[in-house]
This record gives sequence, C-alpha cells and structure tokens, in this order.
Amino acid sequence: MEFRTIVEIPHASFEINPCEEVLLVGSCFADGIGRKFKENGFPAIVNPFGTMYNPASILHTIKRMLCSESSGEHLQAIPRIVFLTLGTNHVYRLKETGEIVDNCEKRPASLFQEEELTVSQCADYLRETVELLRGNNPEVQVVLTVSPIRYRKYGYHESQLSKATLLLAARQTSITSQTSRTSITSKTSQTTYFPAYEILMDELRDYRFYAADMLHPSEQAIDYIWERLNDWCFSAEAQSFMEEWRPIRQALSHRPFHPESEEYQRFQVQTQARLQALQEKYPNFKYDIYDTTKRIKRPR
Repeated sequence: MEFRTIVEIPHASFEINPCEEVLLVGSCFADGIGRKFKENGFPAIVNPFGTMYNPASILHTIKRMLCSESSGEHLQAIPRIVFLTLGTNHVYRLKETGEIVDNCEKRPASLFQEEELTVSQCADYLRETVELLRGNNPEVQVVLTVSPIRYRKYGYHESQLSKATLLLAARQTSITSQTSRTSITSKTSQTTYFPAYEILMDELRDYRFYAADMLHPSEQAIDYIWERLNDWCFSAEAQSFMEEWRPIRQALSHRPFHPESEEYQRFQVQTQARLQALQEKYPNFKYDIYDTTKRIKRPR
C-alpha cells in the first residue's frame, strides 16, 4: 500500500560528470542546492551577485557575468551545466528610471513600484537568458526549476498564482528552446525542467519537511530533493566519486577530543593520504587541504 504520491521523473538527456563545474542562479533554494554541490565536491558558482528571485534579475546576473558594464569586455566562460531557479514573478521598478532592480538596498519603498510579470514576460526574460548562455557556450545544458518556497507576504493564494506563472513560463521556455534553435546552438544544447517544486508539494507534504518558519524546506527535504536530482542527471561516475568523497569529507570535519594524541596524528596522515589519492584519481577535483581546513596538517 502506498501512502504518498511519487513524482515520476524520466532520466535527463544529459549527465553531470565527476567534479564538473556548475552555475546556479536564482532564489534562496538555489543557494541550498548549490551548497549540496559544494559539499559533494563540485566547484559550484552560486549566485555570484547575490540571490535573485525573478526572471529579470536572473537575466541581469548572466549579463553581468558575461560582460563588463563599463567596457563590454568578455569576462567569463559559462559552465556546461546551469541551473536557473525561479522564485517569484514580482519585480520592483525604480520610479526614477523605470528599471527593474535586483535589490532595493533598504531604500524607501516609496522609490519603487511593485509589478507582476506575465507568463509571456517571464518566458521572454528566460529565453533571452538561455540565448546569452548558448552564445557563450553552445553545449550548455540549462535546467529550470521553480523554488518551492512560498511567499507569505503576498498571501498564500497570490503566492500560488505567482508560482503558476513561473511554471507556465518555464514550460513555455523549455518547449521553445527545443523547437527554435539558432545557428550558434549545437544539437546537444537544450533547456529542461526539474520538478523541485512538485517534489516538495506532492511528495513531501508533511510540515516536518519544512524549516521553523513553515515556508522554507528543511535540511531533510533539501537532502531528498538532492537525491532525486542525483538520480535524474548524475552520471554513474559522478555518483561513484561522491561515494568515495563522502567518508573523506566526514573525516575532514571530525573534531577530536585529544588532537595531540598519536592516534589522532595517524588519523590525520591516513586522511590526507586518502584525499591525495582521490585527487590523483579525479584530476578535476579541487580541494586544497592546507588552505581549506585547519585540522589536516602536512606530515613531518
């Protein structure tokens, strides 16, 4: 007998490789999943210019990553894997200029006008974002997600309408990207949707999967969504790497009662040897034990 509904997710048409660089831009849910990437040994770039909640602000982040505002000089190559996490369709315009701002910077509310983007407007911002990413990296795989975090300040009905707008825009963007590719886009480049929102809403309905504010997902919920993401798009090699890295990461975070004991000194040397062996096996794995942790010391 089943006591919950399971969101069925066909395996993705691409796979994330061991230690592959990943870019995540969007709401604070992107911050949570980005943290999981980093913990598991992936060099993730997470919201380099701060948390972005709406499609327009996500576009602004990608533009800033690709071009210097002053000179237009190319700055950075985009990783092959990009996650864009949508939080809301609400935006704030600075009345003086009419521009959508990414952060009100605690300025008076009277300076701004709040607006709701339509499905078409959200989809237009997302399509422009995807085309910019593809122009920089024709092999890019863009994963769209909708944050399951509700917005109490809108009222729960309005929050659901906001999420529905984003879900429709994400669907529209994914379909369009499959049917109208430009000449600079390779056949392997595409935009897909990962149902993080549906997993929390439909599988993890109980409030025990929420943080104390009853709005944000708990760590247990994030862990579960991370597992579903692993099953969806991680290669067998990437999953094998994470299995090898997990006990080493746990050893690195170990805090001893007697740090000067011979037993702990042996433990340090063994942990360092295991870490170095992992680095040799996976050359892309970037972890400097001398800079990143103070508990592992160079053997004498």
